[in-house]
Amino acid sequence: MKRLTGLICFLCLLCGCREEAGRGVEQPMSQPIVSETASPDSMEVEEILPFERKPLTAADIILAKELLFDKYTLKDEYPYQDTVRSFKWDAIRKCLAFIENLQYDANRWAIFQNYKNVNREAPLVRKYTQNVYRRIADTLGVERYQSVPLYFPSDTLVPERYGRDGALVSFLGETGSFYRVSPVSIEGEWWVPRRYVKLLSDSTQFNHVVVVDRGDQNIATLERLEEGTWAIRSMNPATTGMHRPPYAQETPLGMFVVQQKKSRMVFLKDGSAATGGYAPYASRFTNGAYIHGVPVNVPRTAMIEYSWSLGTTPRSHMCVRNATSHAKFVYDWAPTERSLVIVIE
Repeated sequence: MKRLTGLICFLCLLCGCREEAGRGVEQPMSQPIVSETASPDSMEVEEILPFERKPLTAADIILAKELLFDKYTLKDEYPYQDTVRSFKWDAIRKCLAFIENLQYDANRWAIFQNYKNVNREAPLVRKYTQNVYRRIADTLGVERYQSVPLYFPSDTLVPERYGRDGALVSFLGETGSFYRVSPVSIEGEWWVPRRYVKLLSDSTQFNHVVVVDRGDQNIATLERLEEGTWAIRSMNPATTGMHRPPYAQETPLGMFVVQQKKSRMVFLKDGSAATGGYAPYASRFTNGAYIHGVPVNVPRTAMIEYSWSLGTTPRSHMCVRNATSHAKFVYDWAPTERSLVIVIE
């Protein structure tokens, strides 16, 4: 599997993703050509080299504004207080080129899954710390809670680090009670206990992408039309997670798969077992992070369409808040386990 290195810094900065090669299409078998002038006893044979697909770059990506949701639509650049915010189309093109190149990998796709430790709490990694949320984390800051243990092939007794719930991985095979995988966001091959990995169907393609910019507090949805051409389906304000221990956390950078949808995601009051309200049209992509509409706090029950806080500063509990009608658009438009969420900054 080839690897491109030109975008490593970009993906680490914006997506938490490693740069990876545009992977060539499956190669046809080389075929011999027989010279027509050769005698039957001494036929000259020359070999046709198989065709190699050139990896796409950001310059190859065409973006067309063909909005399916045209409410609260932001411009490419727009004022905010004493600054100018924007949709980072150059960065988004790089992400889309990266995704296009991933599609040519012949390997099967899979997802890391351990929402609320449903598949068992991950074992302690070799080196760990306690973060500001009073939770165990690896040395790269990924929390043990809701995460997946990653093992080196040489040591399947003690994990080296954690992988985030919802992360996209390439399935490479089985080794005893482990799956051998190559995560999109982490360099190298790793061994992961099977219970933490969900295999996707062989026909899985990722043609729906949601890009969340936690720096400029906006969200864009894009749909692949053909190779190298993507339609922009919406451009809206959003509000991401804030840093407020021990409850509210930042929306993590990276590339994730839409895993689950709830028409009403019920949440608790901070530090309590009491219901705090619900978030409408919620699409979960990692841990407890959802793309959802404006939260409805008890005792209110009716949905709220819009909030003045959208597109301002982070103030959510890891989730990505949207206008409720836009959250419903994402909920209906993005197919589960076949859509990607990319969080950039």
